[in-house]
Amino acid sequence: MSSAEKSGLALKKLREFGYAFNAEGQLRKIDETTGEPGAEPFKFTISDDHAKNQAHYEQLAEQIPEIVYDLLEQNGLRRTYVPDDVPQEQATFIFTKPEKLVEPKKLVVIIHGSGYVRAGQWARSLIINNSLDHGTQIPYIKRAESLGYDILLTNTNDNYRMINGENRPIPRLGSASAHARYVWEKYVMACNPESVAVVAHSYGGAIAMDLAKRFTKFFEKNVFAIALTDSAHFQIPGEAKQIILDISCNWVSSSAPLDTEIYTGEGEMLSVSAGHPKHEWTSYSSFESVFKFLEEKYERFIAVRTGSKKAKTGK
Repeated sequence: MSSAEKSGLALKKLREFGYAFNAEGQLRKIDETTGEPGAEPFKFTISDDHAKNQAHYEQLAEQIPEIVYDLLEQNGLRRTYVPDDVPQEQATFIFTKPEKLVEPKKLVVIIHGSGYVRAGQWARSLIINNSLDHGTQIPYIKRAESLGYDILLTNTNDNYRMINGENRPIPRLGSASAHARYVWEKYVMACNPESVAVVAHSYGGAIAMDLAKRFTKFFEKNVFAIALTDSAHFQIPGEAKQIILDISCNWVSSSAPLDTEIYTGEGEMLSVSAGHPKHEWTSYSSFESVFKFLEEKYERFIAVRTGSKKAKTGK
């Protein structure tokens, strides 16, 4: 089954639940008269039985990944199956734009959090209860493209495949960290980028710290910014600590105004308010500030690099 067919099936199943996305990307109950999305939003409570309500929500939410994958492809991103030495049905995939990354001037790597989310998602609860713009990475992708970035989306929670009736880990990608390391070495470092930015949410922050620890020299030379939204990294790796502190900021959940500095301890990463008290909202609420930070760090990166070249040539 093609990706378009899978998306069509997901949209069909969504309609079987009585819902569809309207033109604004909001999930709405289908109007029985028109057959189109009406004004009524998703309703979690369909009975007095909480277990039944939760099961209904989960079944509906299962359709979200394929719908978002299709949106990514509509926005020009393409799948690359990983690892590349196993049959596609036994592999997972990442998304890139352009399809083949070749010495990008600016590359942004986007890492989602843990749990049920997949490539292209920040929070499925926001997709269902608010809109696709609130809960997906589409706004980040569009802004990054407008600023000249090539783009790579990880898919760190997609780690298992059903093979011969058995749910088996994907070879060499059986965990979020293993997925990220493989993709970083095989696709990020291998494409020989001039500069790299990382944007990561929640547990994606821990993944970013692990990458910095394992590929410290590459981070020191090529990574100019790490933007985290309510990161769950807990600890900054020792050898890479100064590098990370110099290029990173964490937008944390807080009721304080956006960008208000939040003290988290001596020698810790710069943390500022994401402008929203709820964890799942932080990527959406900090959007403008994140890109301002990325561009400021990129300008500094280029200035330092240009200055060093001038020093070497005596100009």
